Amino acid sequence: MSDTTIAAAKYVSLVTFRRSGEPVASPVWIAPLADGRAGFTTNADSGKVKRIRNNPAVELRPCNVRGAVDDNAPTVAATATVVTGSLHDTVHTAIHNKYGVMVTLIGIGDAFRKLSGKRQTPTAIVLSFAESRTGPSK
Repeated sequence: MSDTTIAAAKYVSLVTFRRSGEPVASPVWIAPLADGRAGFTTNADSGKVKRIRNNPAVELRPCNVRGAVDDNAPTVAATATVVTGSLHDTVHTAIHNKYGVMVTLIGIGDAFRKLSGKRQTPTAIVLSFAESRTGPSK
């Protein structure tokens, strides 16, 4: 599976790593970006963001909506970068173009959080790809 194929998957299991090296998998929506990278949006205070800031090496595997990964699913390695500002806007637009109305529905929930005073800096993760390999992560 190439980085182009993984970015086209509907759901992707993103594996980040704790300081101990323990992997943590989270299902995410991912969208390809024009420059060959891919990205997704997330909350600024999420565990994913904290782990990526500590260790930008991540692994991606296609999964279902609940994050279940097929045993033979290929793994794509990437380097993750936390971004805000105009690059966040680029990623958000790519996600909206790929997922459409679902993004709008989630945006309604975000609007309610803002009204309750829980404002966060809009945050995205941009993924730069390394060579892919077949099979489960080690």
